[in-house]
Amino acid sequence: MEHWKERISIDPNSCHGKPCIKGTRIWVSLIVDNLAAGSSEAEILEAYPSLTKEDIRAALAFAAEMSRERYVDIPLRA
Repeated sequence: MEHWKERISIDPNSCHGKPCIKGTRIWVSLIVDNLAAGSSEAEILEAYPSLTKEDIRAALAFAAEMSRERYVDIPLRA
């Protein structure tokens, strides 16, 4: 997805500065959490009618970018 940045908004005065889909108060993390829990794209779109398929893809692209840029402490298995 080339233009995912055009769909994500981070505003300290909205949603506590959490990344959201532009024009909504829907957090990127909410979309990713739903997908991780097994919700389908169709279920998410039904639950949040203001979203589009492109918004869901933008949320995933944002999450992928963050995973490349941030350190997450995951304990090693013994």
